[in-house]
Amino acid sequence: MSILINLEPNEKNNKFEIKNISKLLQKRIILFSQSVDDEICNLIVGQLLFLENEDSNNDIRLFINSPGGSVTAGLSLYDTMQNLQPDVSTICFGLAASMGAVLLAAGVENKRFAFTNSRIMIHQPLSKVEAPWSHLDIQIRNGSYFKSILNNILSFHTKQNLTQIEKDTERDFFLSAKEAKEYGIIDNILI
Repeated sequence: MSILINLEPNEKNNKFEIKNISKLLQKRIILFSQSVDDEICNLIVGQLLFLENEDSNNDIRLFINSPGGSVTAGLSLYDTMQNLQPDVSTICFGLAASMGAVLLAAGVENKRFAFTNSRIMIHQPLSKVEAPWSHLDIQIRNGSYFKSILNNILSFHTKQNLTQIEKDTERDFFLSAKEAKEYGIIDNILI
């Protein structure tokens, strides 16, 4: 089995880490336990495509513990999840915040879980504007574009109306596992 991971050898325990990740992949489990960025999303997209190629009929389980991060990187992972043949089940352990919460909600309906003590947080995208004053309107339009996309994704997966999503994401909106289930981000709580 090929391993889709890139660890730089700097300590003897890297072989142990690769072996454990390989065992998880053999069980169709992907671990996402860091901020959302291009590097990790590219790695996870590669793992998803590898597992789909290996067996397109059995589910893939994506374990998420992420504070969120890059919207564009997260959307690349989201789009891949939505277009795979095997179902992608999502499981929150710890925290699924911001883009991490969007990815949690993006699992296949009835296959989205969180452990009892997990926390989920949704909000509008954050922005760091580093542009000349003359370009601020471009940045504002781009931010509004991503805000609209993410709100529509959350509305679709949670079945909450868009107005409710827009209201709830105006500020950080934290939910317990029970509240996330009632809201529609997950379907079941793992004890």
